[in-house]
Amino acid sequence: MEAALLIRERIVYSESSFAELVLWQLPIPVEGATHRFKYRLAYVFKGACVVRYDNESRKGDHRHFGNKESAYAFVNPEKLVADFQRDIERWNRENRGS
Repeated sequence: MEAALLIRERIVYSESSFAELVLWQLPIPVEGATHRFKYRLAYVFKGACVVRYDNESRKGDHRHFGNKESAYAFVNPEKLVADFQRDIERWNRENRGS
């Protein structure tokens, strides 16, 4: 099995905000992961990445929300995208007027 691109999408929310989602299914897990997915989901507001989910090799699954980074418990791609969307909504709610 070769790596398969599952999602490559850019979603424009406004003149100052957009999300980019990239998700691959791999033949073997990246180092530090127990699943065969490689992903990078980012929400950018006014040129700054304010929400990001990714799984760098050796670093494992994690998320960035504002300036904070925390571990992320990956379940499946559908939950990943749903959690990412929920964090975008939360960030926008908490940062109204920014």
